[in-house]
Amino acid sequence: MPTFAQKVAVAKELCRELMAVGFGPFLGSPNTILSPFYAALDKHRGLLVVTRDDNAIGVAAGASLAGQYPVVLMPSSGLGQSVAAIASLVVPYRIPMLLVVSLRSGNPEATRDNMIMGRLTEPLLDGLGIEAVALDPEVRPTKQVNRLRDIVRGQQRPAALLVPPETLGGRP
Repeated sequence: MPTFAQKVAVAKELCRELMAVGFGPFLGSPNTILSPFYAALDKHRGLLVVTRDDNAIGVAAGASLAGQYPVVLMPSSGLGQSVAAIASLVVPYRIPMLLVVSLRSGNPEATRDNMIMGRLTEPLLDGLGIEAVALDPEVRPTKQVNRLRDIVRGQQRPAALLVPPETLGGRP
């Protein structure tokens, strides 16, 4: 398992790579697992904090329609909260955006709802027709970000980056 310093480096590199290929703006709700990524964003571009994840989807849809490639950062429970907005707006109209979804299901201290949403996240995304890529801390983010760029920018459709617990060094 990577050290804390390596995890923070992954968060910084992920942030740089996403910005380098044209992703932005970045929107999200407070999330401890993604906190190192939020810190990296704060130094380079900033994060628009939105209190509800489904509202972040709506704001991101507007940014996408204005020609940007937004990124919505959320916990897996926020994905559950956002299903209606994704299923009725993002998917049918193929609105390109990136969803960065943190998972808590691998954490031994995860609550029952975290375990349930963790199990449902990938099948839910698959059912919505949204391709998901899992962040692998052992692989440089460049390869994963390029795949996401190809889906969101190249194919003009939504995609998801799944962030397992402890991958970025945030608290689970």
